[in-house]
Amino acid sequence: MHITTIANQKGGVGKTTTSINLAVGIANAGKKVLLLDFDPQANTTSGLGASDEDAPSAYEALLDQTPIRECITKTRYENLDIIQANMDLSGVEIELAGKDDQILRLRNIMAPLKESGDYDFCIIDTPPSLGILMTSALAAADDVLIPLQCEWFGLEGLAKIVQVIFQIKETGSNPALELGGILMTMYDGRTNLSKSVVAEVEQYFAEEIYKTKVPRSVRISESPSHGLTIYEHDPGGVGAQAYRDVRDEYLRRYEALAK
Repeated sequence: MHITTIANQKGGVGKTTTSINLAVGIANAGKKVLLLDFDPQANTTSGLGASDEDAPSAYEALLDQTPIRECITKTRYENLDIIQANMDLSGVEIELAGKDDQILRLRNIMAPLKESGDYDFCIIDTPPSLGILMTSALAAADDVLIPLQCEWFGLEGLAKIVQVIFQIKETGSNPALELGGILMTMYDGRTNLSKSVVAEVEQYFAEEIYKTKVPRSVRISESPSHGLTIYEHDPGGVGAQAYRDVRDEYLRRYEALAK
């Protein structure tokens, strides 16, 4: 199982939207996918229409209360399962404070799933912060996909998250962690701002930046409020096509690395 963490400490950049639509897109391609909602806000859980209040979250697994397999629930999508989130996750910082394995705990509890072969991919959605939840998700991942809003403030956030990735590698928490890609979101090709931000990222991350750019789209923004993916909400629209292209580019990059 290849684990990709979707991360950016800045909010409103499209992490959850990307997590949902990338995971469903990969599942639609016939791959078995596990989607881990690691954000206490649980927007991935609700956006996928999977809000089961009785389902355990990763919180219980992190505290050794429930085996990670018992936290998995089915979704209405073929080939896609989810580990839901709830507000209990917000207490992880306190519960794991001072424990020697706090950053590695998610990596350790995910190891049996990773080795089982039950899933081809795991997509982890993270909260917009640099706390223990995000760093744990980075320590557990094979690579990181960074959604980046086409605004100048986004570039500051990019520098910070890249630094965190470097620190995770250097401290030995996850020496093999790779920057798998940078996905430009809320792109408007009619504006010089979007073009300038993309050009700036390309200058420093020519290999990492995705060729696909997710456009600014009302349809993409409103689809989670209906508990739908963009493929269902507006299947023929530019947003759905963009995320199909993101899915295809993601799989091509994975296959290139696997060779």
